[in-house]
Amino acid sequence: MNIKTAKVRKDEYIEQVYTQNPIEQNGDVISGNFKKENSIKAAAISRANRTLRNLLLFLVMASFAGYYFAMVTEYNLNNLSRQISTLNDENAELENDLNRLKSLNNVDNKVSESNFLHKAGHVMQVNAVGAITPETKKVKISSNFDWSIGY
Repeated sequence: MNIKTAKVRKDEYIEQVYTQNPIEQNGDVISGNFKKENSIKAAAISRANRTLRNLLLFLVMASFAGYYFAMVTEYNLNNLSRQISTLNDENAELENDLNRLKSLNNVDNKVSESNFLHKAGHVMQVNAVGAITPETKKVKISSNFDWSIGY
């Protein structure tokens, strides 16, 4: 029975040869002009290429990891630098406040040691003194002024 369609093609001769000796196949599976290769040389080159490719891949991944850690470290250092600058500014303000308070405290201590500020024992009354106004000289203004041209 020969059924010739696009999907199935049965040839009775092929079926008889295959059924008699299924291991031995004399026909070519793929026909064409293919270049013969040196299998030992190609295997060595393939192995060397694979080794170099893996080494390059490892080095690229290591450089990415190094770059990542460098960026993380730089980011942390920038944050610490910003915090240090903020703390230094706050410290300077606190030192100024402390110096001002120390100076006021020193003045207060000196005044209390010297006893400058104390209540008066009694009040004195003084008669008013007439104010004397000083005489002022009048400056004579001359209306004659000699104009000059040039410097």
